[in-house]
Amino acid sequence: MSACRFPVRALFLSAFLALALPVWAQGTPAKAGDASAIARDIADAGDVRLQAQRLAKLYLQAGQGLNAPAAARQIEQAVAQTEGELKRLERFARKPGTQRSYARTVAAWQELRAALQKPYGPAAAERVGQLAEELTIHAGKLAMQIESEAETPAGRLLDLSSRLNMLAQRLARLYLQAQAGDRSQGLLVDMEQTRKEFAAGLQELAAAPENTAAGRDALGLAKNQWIFFDSAIQQLHSKGADGKGPQNVATTSERIQEVLAAVTAQYAQDFAGAAGKTR
Repeated sequence: MSACRFPVRALFLSAFLALALPVWAQGTPAKAGDASAIARDIADAGDVRLQAQRLAKLYLQAGQGLNAPAAARQIEQAVAQTEGELKRLERFARKPGTQRSYARTVAAWQELRAALQKPYGPAAAERVGQLAEELTIHAGKLAMQIESEAETPAGRLLDLSSRLNMLAQRLARLYLQAQAGDRSQGLLVDMEQTRKEFAAGLQELAAAPENTAAGRDALGLAKNQWIFFDSAIQQLHSKGADGKGPQNVATTSERIQEVLAAVTAQYAQDFAGAAGKTR
């Protein structure tokens, strides 16, 4: 099965551009209510991007018999969650600056949702991977546009934490593709690039001066989970592996998804609180 790839470095470059000023100090301060709405919109678009990769991973996981019943339930829950997020973002279909990206996001989502219902097989898994990449790109662009249209940059850390969560799911998906038989050079390069992007982004988040005490605590948990997750990923190249690598990747990728979701939620809360103090 051939790897499904996209230019990761270009996709995530925008997450590193707003570094000149502290995130709360740039632009016009938002009111607390406005800030909460902005943060929710960015988080919703970011979660659609995340779920694209997670659903493709879960599809592979179920097809390979790794916690298949749980994976099937998680797919059902993630589909419902994504539907709800796109519904909440529906007003962006009426805004000139975002309507095209929203329409493309919805179209890619509808195709992916339909593909997930088909029986697992090499061709079906490859198509799911391709559609996951398309949805990742369109939802990521929508998130950036929502952020850029806000009067204040509500989401540098919020968006980056969401991107990291997507990267972790993408890394797990690529690992499971390799387990299914694709050991092509292109896929292995994609895995290593995604891994490096994640590690660099996590380091940037940890060093951000805007972090609150609660944010630092959440990041500490994420860093601990990354150690376990990265160790499981590295078993792909270990000659002395005990054969538990796929199971460990399936398990730890869900744990890191939960922890990073908590990090993103904390950034959203921190932003709304900081904006309220500027009123």
